Amino acid sequence: MSVVIETTIGDVTVDLYNTERPRCSMNFLKLCKMKYYNLNLLFSVERNFIAQTGDPTGTGKGGESIYKTMYGDQARFFEGEKFPVIKHEKLGLISMVSCGSHQFGSQFFLTLGEHLDSLDGEHIVFGEVVEGMDIMLKLNQTLVDDKNRPYQDIRITHTVVLEDPFPDPEELTFPDESPRPTREMLESDYIAADEDVDDTEGKTMEEIQEEISAKEAKVKVAMVLKNTVPSKKKRDTSPSLGHFLIIWHLGLITLSNFAEKIFLLFGDI
Repeated sequence: MSVVIETTIGDVTVDLYNTERPRCSMNFLKLCKMKYYNLNLLFSVERNFIAQTGDPTGTGKGGESIYKTMYGDQARFFEGEKFPVIKHEKLGLISMVSCGSHQFGSQFFLTLGEHLDSLDGEHIVFGEVVEGMDIMLKLNQTLVDDKNRPYQDIRITHTVVLEDPFPDPEELTFPDESPRPTREMLESDYIAADEDVDDTEGKTMEEIQEEISAKEAKVKVAMVLKNTVPSKKKRDTSPSLGHFLIIWHLGLITLSNFAEKIFLLFGDI
């Protein structure tokens, strides 16, 4: 059965293995209809491995199955199907993330590589991408920090269920509106999902690469020096000795004009 997962970098359509994975498929479909995944962050993206999401907290520690809504806290997780065995052997598979002891909640990932044997036996493949493979390639090219968190937020905006073979349980009431962004989302230290960082038209490859490097450097420096450099909006305009922004570990080939661009990102110099 098909679901369109709309994200801030494009849409993917997945077909679910509802015959082989009925519990996983029903859980995913009903969570989609509950708008549970709307605004979820792709909080971990590893090149040629996986892109993980499905946790509203964006930490990898949250999430719950649809069965909790139906049956209470004791059903936060559910037991997934063990057979038939479906291996993580190709790009574009969708798989439920194990919470331990073959229990599953709401988190899932998309495979970004082939023959990912280390995932077999623990996580459950329950579908595959049938449209939007170009988005898999985009994910593989995403710039991430040392925790595999993308520097620019990538979020699920909507999930559209095209076909659902499972009757809607009486215990479920589906909302009409999506959840609102939380304060944590709005005040994130990372580049917002809707911020336009693609202004490359008419520029040379050298200029584009320099700007990409500068943007990446901006995020890294901002995270290290968080709250030590006043923003342009909050900067004190009274006479003072000024503020200092220090960048260290520069390479031998770093040009002075490149360093100047990094400083200018934080204000006048």
